[in-house]
Amino acid sequence: MAVSAQQIEAALREALAPVQLSVQDDSHLHAGHAGAKEGRHFSVRIVSARFAGLPRVARHRLVYDALGRLIPQGIHALAIQAHTPDEA
Repeated sequence: MAVSAQQIEAALREALAPVQLSVQDDSHLHAGHAGAKEGRHFSVRIVSARFAGLPRVARHRLVYDALGRLIPQGIHALAIQAHTPDEA
C-alpha cells in the first residue's frame, strides 16, 4: 500500500505540532519519470514553532525524522517549505 498525504499529515502533526500544514500529492506531475516507479512525490508546507532558530537543513531534517517510518513505504520525493510562525 502506497503512503498517502493523510498519513504524512498525521505524522507531521504528531511530531511537530504545526500551526499550518498542507501536504499535496504531486505524483501525477511525475508520471513517466523513472523515480515515479520508486514511490510518490509530495509537497509539504509546514509552519511550526519547532523551527525557531534552526537553519533550513535542520528544519528539513526534523521533517524527515518525523516521516522516517513512512519513507520506505513509498515516498520518493519530498519538496519542503518549513517556516516559523513569524516567517509565515
